[in-house]
Formats: sequence, structure tokens, C-alpha cells
Amino acid sequence: MPAEVPQPGLSSLPSVTARAVAFGAILLAGACGGLIGWAMVDLQCAGTCTAPKSIGAIVSTLAFAGGTAVVSVLALRALAEWNANK
Repeated sequence: MPAEVPQPGLSSLPSVTARAVAFGAILLAGACGGLIGWAMVDLQCAGTCTAPKSIGAIVSTLAFAGGTAVVSVLALRALAEWNANK
């Protein structure tokens, strides 16, 4: 049995707006994560602790952005599947 040929004009990709919102959410979560990481180290450190504060900010930025990216990809895939099954 031959495979189904996709119809022209139909795409399982989410809209550009949905992808842009997901990208913006990843950037926003990374920025918030960086601020939280910086503040947490700042509360625990006395004196000039520029290197530990920076490390805390970088690690938490990557963690927050990475977690948001995973959730965004799953949401965009679910949206694409939802639209494909309409």
C-alpha cells in the first residue's frame, strides 16, 4: 500500500506566531533564572563575590531556559498534532 502523499499547502509546523511566543518565553525564563541565581548567591555570600554570582546566574539561566525549552517543544508538538488531526 503506498504511503499517503501530503497535500500541498498543509503543514504540521506550528504557526510562526506560536514559535515566536515559545522563543520569547525561553528568553524570558532564562533572564528570570539568571536574576534568581544571582540573587540567591548574593544572599549567601559576603563581600565581593563576582565570580560565584556570575556562575550562579549562568547555571540558573541555562537550567531555566532549558526547562522552558523542553516544555515549549512539547507544547508546539502537541499543537502541531492537534492541527494535523483536525
